[in-house]
Amino acid sequence: MSYPEPRVIPRSDHPISRANIDREALKVMHRLRDEGFCAYLVGGGVRDLLLGKTPKDFDISTDAKPGELRKIFRNSRIIGRRFRLVQVFFHGGKIVEVSTFRCRSEFEINGSEIETLASDNTFGSPAEDAFRRDLTINALFYEIADFSIIDYTGGVEDLRRGLVRLIGDPDRRLIRDPVRMLRAIRHAARAALIIEEQTWRAILRHVDKLSLCPDSRLRDELTKDLQAGASRAWVELALASGIFFQLFPFYRSVLPAPDPKVLDRQTVEQVSPLTDLLFQLLTVVDRLVAMGKTPTEDILLALLLLPWAEARFGLLHGKPDRAEAYRFSRQLRENLEEILVPFNIKRHIKELMATLLANLPLLLTHGAQPVAEGKGGRQWPRWLTSKGYFPRCQVFYELYLAAVSGTELPVGTGIGVAAPPVVKPKKSRSRSGSRRVGRAPAIANGGIFGLKK
Repeated sequence: MSYPEPRVIPRSDHPISRANIDREALKVMHRLRDEGFCAYLVGGGVRDLLLGKTPKDFDISTDAKPGELRKIFRNSRIIGRRFRLVQVFFHGGKIVEVSTFRCRSEFEINGSEIETLASDNTFGSPAEDAFRRDLTINALFYEIADFSIIDYTGGVEDLRRGLVRLIGDPDRRLIRDPVRMLRAIRHAARAALIIEEQTWRAILRHVDKLSLCPDSRLRDELTKDLQAGASRAWVELALASGIFFQLFPFYRSVLPAPDPKVLDRQTVEQVSPLTDLLFQLLTVVDRLVAMGKTPTEDILLALLLLPWAEARFGLLHGKPDRAEAYRFSRQLRENLEEILVPFNIKRHIKELMATLLANLPLLLTHGAQPVAEGKGGRQWPRWLTSKGYFPRCQVFYELYLAAVSGTELPVGTGIGVAAPPVVKPKKSRSRSGSRRVGRAPAIANGGIFGLKK
């Protein structure tokens, strides 16, 4: 297959400066250049720099093979199985991911979903690598040799026009991998872009294909969407397209569905009180993310399900006594277990979610009361503060109040996501009593997307 010549934007015609690129990423690219390979900054890093944002990650693509990368960077390891990546480690726990240029997916070569390519044909040219990516705005390369931008797919022009566009035939790309529609609305929400018309209409036609995707993959993508700092904008696009109801079918009877007559619009036309509550709650999530306090998974999902719980149980208007609260808690747990089956959420996360939702009525009923004059502040009933679950439930309660009444956001512990632990070699004893050091496998499980049969 022949590819068009790329558009090359010289340094004088774009705003990206090396001063805004991660120092370790620059080191990797220069080292690869010194070894005779080409190396580009790719994907979201280039997109964000063009938008004037600070990229979360600086990923690099090169024509060096994974084995060659391991020889060049001794402080690295190979991960993945079908498409292997090399992670280069630096002081302070920083990781730069380097991938070899790939050809288009074996699922998209000749329209065949059965024919596969030999493993040595997964690597390709820069052009092939660009056209296998999902969105035009994510297929941009930054060339360290002359500081230019290389654009094969029209991503720079789409950014200028404020568009999110799938590369290639949108119907075919979404049928091959329906998760691409989630990525399209995520990037539209994060950067305040409009989804290009043909891409949008293809999403509307293929929303139901999301049911073919692995549950774990949908859960991971959803977590990214909600923690990206634009969950309020994301949920509006998800509601307008019907994606929200495909992900959460139990919300079909709670929130109004999009009007078929206005499906070409990327806005929610019907805003019910519960829709508005959902918007308010996710606005608080975005405020927290902007403060660097991303909610933990249980709090995030509990906020997302709060309007459903209000519709199902009258959660926000009940005044339960302690006995009623216990019965309600059991019923809520049973319902959560049922509706969350498709997401395969860990049991302890579901338990924490149920605790947050089940105890919100108690906190709303027994809110902190003013203390005696001269002592200042407000206090909670002692029987409530003595409970082990109270600190976390108080955070959830304060987030709810911040959403509906504009009060201050809580700044206590229990909101932010802890940094991933540093993996250290494990030490264990052999039967002879000598110590041996455990070692993580060099190649972790991974691979391309899979669809349910």
